[in-house]
Amino acid sequence: MTSIFDQKIDRRNTHSLKWDEMESRYGISPDDGLPMWVADMDFRPPQAVNDMVARAAEHGINGYYGNDAPYKEAVISWMKRRHQFDVSPDWITTVPGVVAGYSMAIQAFSEEGDGVLVFSPVYHAFGRAVRDNNRRLVESQLIERDGAYYMDFDNLADQVDERTKILLLCSPHNPGGRVWTAEELTRICEFCLEHNILIISDEIHHDLILDGSKHVVTSTLSEAIAERTITFTSASKTFNLAGFATAACIISNKELRDQIRKVFTACGVHATPLGSQATTEAYNHGDEWLTEACDYIAANQELLIEGLEAAIPGAKVMRMASTYLQWVDFKNVDLPFDEIVARIQKQAKVAVNIGSTFGKGGETFLRFNLACPKSTVEEAIKRLEDVFADLRIQTNA
Repeated sequence: MTSIFDQKIDRRNTHSLKWDEMESRYGISPDDGLPMWVADMDFRPPQAVNDMVARAAEHGINGYYGNDAPYKEAVISWMKRRHQFDVSPDWITTVPGVVAGYSMAIQAFSEEGDGVLVFSPVYHAFGRAVRDNNRRLVESQLIERDGAYYMDFDNLADQVDERTKILLLCSPHNPGGRVWTAEELTRICEFCLEHNILIISDEIHHDLILDGSKHVVTSTLSEAIAERTITFTSASKTFNLAGFATAACIISNKELRDQIRKVFTACGVHATPLGSQATTEAYNHGDEWLTEACDYIAANQELLIEGLEAAIPGAKVMRMASTYLQWVDFKNVDLPFDEIVARIQKQAKVAVNIGSTFGKGGETFLRFNLACPKSTVEEAIKRLEDVFADLRIQTNA
């Protein structure tokens, strides 16, 4: 049965970072290359979103946005029914994306030279936000066990000091795809409370659950934890709305809200009409679309695991419980890593993210974006089979 996600949509020459900058960054033409790098989907969003955009275009006036009550109501309803997170309207501030939001939070709640703790390897924008704000990146390397990542609590106290001011938490985890348990989250948050470390929780992937796991919103763990937590979320990853540059900063603690809003005001942050309305439409009408998308991505994962591990002896796919970003380890492949990358990107013409950009522990990994038609994954596997055929012959000899 054909799915709406099977449709191949030509994104070339649409000012798409994923497609139109692939050649300048990777030397891979979008005419015959497969873009499996940038974390956006090759899927259209729920029809209600595009219908709203069409109505806005027909109206034709693009002024400043006002009356955000429907937007906040949609956010509140979504968080309640999908995540059992009770949010008040005054807790929500709209920001131009999660990365922009936590970058400004770093400015609001730390000084130059202060430490920001992350669990690495982790989304590459974390390190950039810390370094570009002249803060000190404190990397606690995740432990890989039984094909999944776990936080290293044993060495954590030795890695922080009195100038470690913030934990920048990725939940669910990108690129490992872990959905942290309530026990894990409670343990790290209680550590932060003990050491007076503010928790900034990036939960942008929280809707993309593939295996029935339960995402736990950090702020719901306890009142004490909520008082020291800033939550960032968005419909952008869930419904492929990244281009609308809209995210929610959710804070129950009024003192923290007031402090960060001073920075938002100083930076001229304000909501946009299309971004806020797209989010509203997606949250109000996107449940069925999301269920189908998660099922489709989960099937793509099974396809990639079977096909890639057979095509490249020694490669190991880390099974993801969340996100659509597949983390693949090549440390046991009998080739230099640079050659593996060259074969994938130069010969097979598949553009993927390089693991070292995600920090400590990512040096032998590549990240593949599976939010694409099944035919794209099938073509990628076929190309990998072709360019690693000699390795399979040697392995089987």
